[in-house]
Amino acid sequence: MKKLLIILQDLSAGGAEKMMARLAGALVEAGNDVTLLMLTGGGINVAALDPRVKQVELQSPRSAAAVPALTRFLRNNRFDAQLAALTHVNVIAIAAATMSGTLARLHVSERNAFSRDKHVNPALPVRLAYWLAPLLYRLIPNPVICVSRGVAEDLVDTTLARARDVTIADNPVLDNDFRDKPPRLPTHPWLLEKTTPVIVAVGRLARQKGFDVLLEAFAQLPDRCARLIIFGEGTLRAELLEQAASLGIAQRIDLPGYAADPLAQISAADCFVLSSRFEGSPNALVEALSTGTPVISTRCPYGPQEILADGAVAPLVEVENPAALAQAIALELALPRDLHRQRRLDAAARFVSGRAVHTYLAALLGSPAP
Repeated sequence: MKKLLIILQDLSAGGAEKMMARLAGALVEAGNDVTLLMLTGGGINVAALDPRVKQVELQSPRSAAAVPALTRFLRNNRFDAQLAALTHVNVIAIAAATMSGTLARLHVSERNAFSRDKHVNPALPVRLAYWLAPLLYRLIPNPVICVSRGVAEDLVDTTLARARDVTIADNPVLDNDFRDKPPRLPTHPWLLEKTTPVIVAVGRLARQKGFDVLLEAFAQLPDRCARLIIFGEGTLRAELLEQAASLGIAQRIDLPGYAADPLAQISAADCFVLSSRFEGSPNALVEALSTGTPVISTRCPYGPQEILADGAVAPLVEVENPAALAQAIALELALPRDLHRQRRLDAAARFVSGRAVHTYLAALLGSPAP
């Protein structure tokens, strides 16, 4: 049994937080002693954490202020490996590991397209973290764990990081027995009593997710009875609702907020759309594939091309092209829903927890667990 530590800011509703919670559970299931440490604390994904995972909350008022407390924790608790996630947390973890003498056991991970993600948050501490991170990645002893080949290549192509400074490990998106689980009932009324085609999207209401483009594409569909549900929370809610009204589709779209069980909603939909401008390795796309529901994605950097085998599994359309997206959606809705269902399930199987945990153990410990 290995003692492993995962370091996060919190367990809020983001994809990285959800995946780290799942990874912690998968590592415990593989026979390890796992602690998940939050620099601040709390978040909706706490409820999804395996009860066997130990939780530590430093309750820091902000991430950067957590360095002294994290340093003391690392000095007083010995782990075989330490894993940090998200760029600003990586920088904090590197500082604390250096001061506590545990840098040799620290691993950091990048979850998104670094060259694009660094422009999302203009706050000075975050900008400073993105400026420092590539330099630190060259100096730390262990390679940066990236969630896709595209993320790794982007980090090397656009920063000081070298090829030997990165490695790749898939996200543990799905349960090992996902094929055997019957779909649960959806909660949205448009999906519970479906009278017309329903398209579903999932993600933060942020510019990265391209929901403004999706609304434009939806407005161009020939089927004027189709409906669109976008599950997620974010700062662009009012802007998206205003756009929907201006496009004349306000009565046919809904933004119901965060979905506790997105798989149940996607399973009942006629089509799932990922309209992102950029990603790292989009977990929602994998979840959608696992339901067998038809999917469409933008060919955004990075992840969809790898997951969908460059369009062999499901259609890929260019980013920022609502006309092409509308055409792809209309075509999918016209085809039998179960066409290529097995192909989608097989593509999703790469991301089961049991497989992913071995890639992480190999990265963290140098060899997979027995």
